[in-house]
Amino acid sequence: MHDLDLLENTDTVNELLARYGVKFGIYKNNTFKEQLFPFDAIPRVIEKDEFAYLEKGLKQRVLALNLFLKDIYSEKKIVKDGVVPEDFIFASSGYMAECEGVCPSKDIYSHISGIDLVQGKDKQWYILEDNLRVPSGASYPMIARELCRRSSPSTFSHTKLEDNRNYSKLLKRTMDHVNTGGLTVILTPGRYNAAYFEHSYLAEKTGANLVTGSELTVKDDKLYYIKYNGELERVGAVYRRISDEYLDPMNFNPDSLIGIPHIYEVFKKGNVALLNAPGNGVADDKGIYYFVPKMIKYYLGEEPILNNAPTYLPFYEEDMKYVLEHFDQLVLKDVAEAGGYGVVFGSSMTSEQKENFIALLKREPRRFIAQEVIDFLDIDILEGNEMVPRKADLRAFVLMADEPLVWKSGLTRFSRNPDSFIVNSSQGGGFKDTWVLSQ
Repeated sequence: MHDLDLLENTDTVNELLARYGVKFGIYKNNTFKEQLFPFDAIPRVIEKDEFAYLEKGLKQRVLALNLFLKDIYSEKKIVKDGVVPEDFIFASSGYMAECEGVCPSKDIYSHISGIDLVQGKDKQWYILEDNLRVPSGASYPMIARELCRRSSPSTFSHTKLEDNRNYSKLLKRTMDHVNTGGLTVILTPGRYNAAYFEHSYLAEKTGANLVTGSELTVKDDKLYYIKYNGELERVGAVYRRISDEYLDPMNFNPDSLIGIPHIYEVFKKGNVALLNAPGNGVADDKGIYYFVPKMIKYYLGEEPILNNAPTYLPFYEEDMKYVLEHFDQLVLKDVAEAGGYGVVFGSSMTSEQKENFIALLKREPRRFIAQEVIDFLDIDILEGNEMVPRKADLRAFVLMADEPLVWKSGLTRFSRNPDSFIVNSSQGGGFKDTWVLSQ
């Protein structure tokens, strides 16, 4: 489904994206560099029935992850019953002891989950990772679709596909569901954050106030927005786009200049909702990822609908043995890294690098997972005037309101390097729109 009119407008759409400031920023060598996120006009097309299958599997997964978070910060039954070893909870960089016994509004921990999937050449979908902290990326296909509609209206008048403009409605429904009474705000670290475009775009689309930490204050165990005239207005929900550790200098990192002192006490008392809840990092640790299929069986009594990529934990003796014997066929991932960092392919190492890595693996087995390299399905992209195949993944967005909601769209990221499996924007990838057919 390569619509000629749409393809001819690729440059126009990219120019408009640049004009609207659709960029992402990266810090490299202590400098902040902003760059455009290149858009490719050939959409990824997913049939209606296939997406219905994905939707079912994604809802199941996010329900289980939410139940896991609730359990881990309260009774820890899954640990007591020997399903997940203790080492994988308390040694996780995402586990926060401060969250013990704290229950968020409506018992929801991950309100916005970004689940990364790839489709193999066997046409099977595999989950690569779960992002439950501050997942970003929904704004890019939203605005790209808007600009494509504008530059090529005929394409959309004769194609039956799901309208992706409803993400803001789903997000508003999610924020309103947990709001404890008052304004809804989107908390941004500010102009120099990598995803600042997204923060401002989602605020505009949902009608939420875009604020920085200096515009919020705590008084009498409640959170307030400081209006332009100095008046205070109660805040009931904060969609925060800053990391846990910077959220509250009184409870977490004392050096944080972008957080709100005492906001965590307000949250603990149930007087404000924080989306996503602090402490979620324990559930999207790459070591915990291995246990998600077991969580689905444990909490829901169901077989997982969507598969993990085949994964090994060197923490277990038999898995370590397998990893050492098949080192060249595997990809090794540092469990605490994200954005395509900390990922190494056994086959691309020199014998000296291999030797050093294996020594590190034996010293710190909890630090790494190993996965089979999935042969991704290639997707066409436009390079100059020709179509070339490239590796791509899909970030699906699952929102948790009164029920789990799967956005019928998503962020398809692709590698611009023909030899690379790493598609992250921070590693130079581009993005496409994801069309979910409606019939």
